[in-house]
Amino acid sequence: MSADLVRFPAAVLAASIAVLGAALLSLYWGGLAPCELCLLQRWAWAAAIAISLISIISGSRPALPWVALLLSVVFAISCGLAFYHVGVEKHWFAGPEACTGAATAADTVEALRARILRQMPVRCDEPAWSLWGISMAGWNLLASVMMVGGCLAAFVQLRRPRRRAGMRQGMA
Repeated sequence: MSADLVRFPAAVLAASIAVLGAALLSLYWGGLAPCELCLLQRWAWAAAIAISLISIISGSRPALPWVALLLSVVFAISCGLAFYHVGVEKHWFAGPEACTGAATAADTVEALRARILRQMPVRCDEPAWSLWGISMAGWNLLASVMMVGGCLAAFVQLRRPRRRAGMRQGMA
């Protein structure tokens, strides 16, 4: 298996492990419990890990551009989820009822009890951590945008005909 064949999926694998690893470190080492939207955003990175691992193991050169395109779709979905989460944090959008601070009064004790039991312990509309004013959802959005760009660039590059082989044949 050539180094060129492994380079792109290995880079995606490393980046995805780094992002998902940082999220898990923030939970287990930093004590930051994830909200419902945070957990949802992790699925895209886990899917990217699986796709890139399968790509490395299979080593199929003709499939590599399509792997890049599939990964760009996965990261585009991640962008959408992260943008939605940032919007919930900034109160641009209403978040899921289970993890936002919607204030609706309960009519009965049973309704109040049901509402409390449904309420997630971590709110989606209040960032638990930020760096330079950017929450973890914001950093996820930035990382996802960069990965979409990288995967689309890889798709375009991998779809180009290989000139080096043709140039070598002409020189021989």
